[in-house]
Amino acid sequence: MLPRDPSQPHRAASSLELFFDLVFVVAVSAASAQLHHALSHGDFVHGITSYAMLFFAIWWAWMNFTWFATSFDTDDWLYRLTTIIQMGGVLVLAAGVPQAFEGNFTLPVIGYIVMRVAMITQWLRASRAAEGPLRTAAVRYAVGIATVQVLWIAFLLIPSGPLQLIAFVVFALIEIGVPVFAEYRHQTPWHPHHITERYGLFTLIVLGESLLASANAIIKAIDELDDAESLAPLIAISALTLIVTASLWWIYFWPPHHRAITSFRRSLRYGYSHYFVFAAAAAFSAGIEVQLDMLTHESHISPTAASLTVSIPIALFLLGIWWIAIRDNADRIVNAVMPIGVALVLLDAFLPTSIAITALVMVAIVVVLVWRQPTGDEGAD
Repeated sequence: MLPRDPSQPHRAASSLELFFDLVFVVAVSAASAQLHHALSHGDFVHGITSYAMLFFAIWWAWMNFTWFATSFDTDDWLYRLTTIIQMGGVLVLAAGVPQAFEGNFTLPVIGYIVMRVAMITQWLRASRAAEGPLRTAAVRYAVGIATVQVLWIAFLLIPSGPLQLIAFVVFALIEIGVPVFAEYRHQTPWHPHHITERYGLFTLIVLGESLLASANAIIKAIDELDDAESLAPLIAISALTLIVTASLWWIYFWPPHHRAITSFRRSLRYGYSHYFVFAAAAAFSAGIEVQLDMLTHESHISPTAASLTVSIPIALFLLGIWWIAIRDNADRIVNAVMPIGVALVLLDAFLPTSIAITALVMVAIVVVLVWRQPTGDEGAD
């Protein structure tokens, strides 16, 4: 398991990586669905907290595999087998999402540990072939990950409540500190175009949840064919969801992402900040489902609260991608339009327009980005 060449031409995601992503479609969908149910019933604090905790496990497991693969992907039988074991852990985690929203994290933690133990074996295998500082970094990864898994086992012994939440935050901070601990002296080689392609693929996964929500609006509209008063709003929300989702896609892939990871510090910023981008994109679909519940009288939360379940995720997505990749590759006009757009999206939550103004704002941002696209720059790879 020798390190890959970080300057290899035409490096692209492998079929194994694409196969690996499929189980995360299941996990993200499960977390988004449970967030939708919690928000729709007005259980905001517990729902958002549970979602944030579970999405951390999903995101961190995916991200660790992605950065390891860019450095040491051998695609031999043992590497494939270990990866499939990790996929099994993701499915166990996904199966435990409903229980976790009820306060029982046993199954998600078991699935998470399965993923992480498989990752430990990958790093130990890499350490056998690596030499010098690179071997030290691989061993540090293995030791660091193993240590944190002991903490997650202890997490199950903590009763549900504020103490458990505090423990989660502390353990999560230790978990994300492992790469810093492992690589602060010598970094593993990463392929910038390959990494940003992988992040783009995961973005498509989370945005796909919103397209599903748009389709669900059509399905509910078909069920309401005899009620003309309910039909028009459902069709409108479906169309607006498609417009907003397409705009999010356009905005995300506008900047050249590979320029955002030119150093170890910048790669950490890029990788860690994507938690908010991914979580927000998946939460947007939950917000659309809440809007559908409002239109079909299945939810009785206030219109403003329902609108915020859509506006806040969109605003977080825009702020995140602006901070990660757009800000350093845009002129003053774009860097002014993005924050203004965020403010207008949040303002829409307090107006009786559903997400109509938000859709217009998103289209306006896209128009500006197309207008200000640097000549000869085709955006992210």
